[in-house]
Amino acid sequence: MRARYFPLAVLAGVLCLCQSYTLRSSVSWVVSSNDVVEEADLSEEVAPALLVDGAGLWKQAYPSSNVLGDSVESPGELGKPESDNVAQLSSSRLFSYRLEKVKKSSGSNPPPPHQETARTARYIAHYSDWGHLATISTQDKIKGLPFGNIFSVSDGPLDNSTGVIYFYVTPMDNTVADLKSNPYASLTFSEAEGDFCRQMVYDPEDPRCARLTLTGKMVEVAPEELVFAKEAMFSRHPVMSKWPVGHKWFFMKLELIQVWLQDWVGGISLIPLEDYFKATPF
Repeated sequence: MRARYFPLAVLAGVLCLCQSYTLRSSVSWVVSSNDVVEEADLSEEVAPALLVDGAGLWKQAYPSSNVLGDSVESPGELGKPESDNVAQLSSSRLFSYRLEKVKKSSGSNPPPPHQETARTARYIAHYSDWGHLATISTQDKIKGLPFGNIFSVSDGPLDNSTGVIYFYVTPMDNTVADLKSNPYASLTFSEAEGDFCRQMVYDPEDPRCARLTLTGKMVEVAPEELVFAKEAMFSRHPVMSKWPVGHKWFFMKLELIQVWLQDWVGGISLIPLEDYFKATPF
């Protein structure tokens, strides 16, 4: 008798589990670049206001109904008109509204052979959209100690690589305060940012998944170079053009002293600056 009802009990348990749990990623972008609605430019004037207040940004860009489940409604949202729901959906797409205009060419341009170290370094520097910048901290509790921060970067538009890394920064950032005290910094990239290491099943610490560290002096971009710096950053990071002017954003670049590369087993490469700038990532 017990054996006859055992499969039914298992099935009932599975059904209960299916109803009890919903797998969702609350930290993923709401809309991928392939799902962007072409005509929805999403009233770009909203962006600066949302960026001023991080808490407000979270509330408007990720409503609880979107994070917890489409069928979950908080008591305050019951009976809301449909137009409010549409507004919430639009705000949740805030950071995806122009991704279709930024071609991600690294997928169509495989990495150079690992023996071509200078070209590999230029490839990583060009196709990386962000990097980890290490400075010497001026913060009270960690003064004089290393401090790392993530920055969006660009060495030029996708069809024009220079090897010079540009930044768009604000004096409100702790890292910028560090650089005023000590302008020297190291910027690290990982090939794991792209698809290559994932496709090859390389761990980010695997030496075959290349790592590039550029060390040098961070300087403010000169007036005669501002037009190119702006094109380099805004063509790769379009939302930056809508960031609030009250934060006093300005452009910086890294004047290189050393190019350090690990792109295979057997040690690292210190690439001469002349070879680095002569190489091409394409």
